[in-house]
Amino acid sequence: MSSDKRQLVTFRLGDDQFAADIFSVERVLRYVKPRPVPDLPAWMEGVLDYRGRVVPVIDLRARFGAEGTRPEGARIVVCEAGDGWIAMTVDSVQEVATIDNAQIEPPPTLFRGLTKEYLTGMVRRDGAVLVVLNVSHLLTSQEQLQLERAVRAGVGQ
Repeated sequence: MSSDKRQLVTFRLGDDQFAADIFSVERVLRYVKPRPVPDLPAWMEGVLDYRGRVVPVIDLRARFGAEGTRPEGARIVVCEAGDGWIAMTVDSVQEVATIDNAQIEPPPTLFRGLTKEYLTGMVRRDGAVLVVLNVSHLLTSQEQLQLERAVRAGVGQ
């Protein structure tokens, strides 16, 4: 693929469409209830064991303040985030879309309570807006530290 195109894994949360760069997506899994970990924000579902690693699971509906409940058939998208993995619960995974880089607009200052550092950009496509996430920034460094402490404490119980 030429460098002026990008492949994105697209997914839905309610009526909204999101995407992550295909190179950051490790795997799409059927939804399984993550193991709860005490003392985490409500949007952190817990952790799951994936390939021998403890992977934090973010409920994107709760993180973004989306209305409604998780539908039947939800998925967990495991992504590379920095030097580790993070998982996101999404309503459904749609497709792998090839997008011209020129189509990607800069992210807005704020979207669904997230500042633009969490977003790579926006794409207008098929009459809808596709929000491209920067998955390596879905957790702040403070949230990562809080999660690591909680996991260590929870694993020790």
